[in-house]
Amino acid sequence: MINVFLKSLKLQTDQQEVAFLLGQKRTCYNGVYPYKIFPEKELEEVEFAPITIFYGGNGSGKTTLLNIIAELTGVTRHSAFSGSAFFGEYADGCNLSATEIPQGSQILTSDDVSDYLLNIRYLNDGIDVRRNELFAEYLDRKYTSHRLESLEDYDNWKEYQDAKSKTQSKFVKSRLMRNVDMQSNGETAMRYYVERIDENALYLIDEPENSLSAALQQELADYIVKSARFFGCQFVIATHSPFFLAMPGAKIYNLDSIPAEECKWTELPNVRAYYEFFKSHENEF
Repeated sequence: MINVFLKSLKLQTDQQEVAFLLGQKRTCYNGVYPYKIFPEKELEEVEFAPITIFYGGNGSGKTTLLNIIAELTGVTRHSAFSGSAFFGEYADGCNLSATEIPQGSQILTSDDVSDYLLNIRYLNDGIDVRRNELFAEYLDRKYTSHRLESLEDYDNWKEYQDAKSKTQSKFVKSRLMRNVDMQSNGETAMRYYVERIDENALYLIDEPENSLSAALQQELADYIVKSARFFGCQFVIATHSPFFLAMPGAKIYNLDSIPAEECKWTELPNVRAYYEFFKSHENEF
């Protein structure tokens, strides 16, 4: 089941931007972001597919487009977004054509993944402290005898018997939550995306390649393709990773070109650079 919740996005025209900015006291602001980005790229409208990709370098506007869409659709955010003094006005001046956006739709950013990894790290720090406490508790329970002389001694006696019947490792594991630090940052980041991508929803994803190895990027790309094809999800992704750019059927907008327009992934400069590099070293493989 293929869903396309987003149909198209018409950005503000150059005339609209000029008219708005002329009415502002520009000396009161450090900048006019996100104005004056897209007219210079001659980008007026984006049409969406089940998987749409914004490609471009830093400052190309790909993340800005995701945030405009997030503002207009009201999808769930997991980390704060400051925008700018003009961001709301700019988004309001755009025209988004879309069906009803399903509950569960989200924007997933690099900051979200970083926060998730930090939370896991803090959790593991707490687990490490508790593990050391349990090591000491095990030795105390196992090598300190406890007589069962009254009901008040019963709990201590049970702990003593439990420690006697188990190795130190089994005693600690039975009282300790699973240490999620057994996974690498990349594996944990991969789990972050898999846990959040559900059926029949819209997902805006900013640079998913961060924290992922080449193999995990390919795995996530395959997961995204299957989620769009079989589980009714729609994706809008900002990336310059060839593994995501190569997803079958993805519509790609090259924001580094003027005019910014749809193109094939094999035509993109970043991909061509990879191709030429490996081609030049072909005899070494």
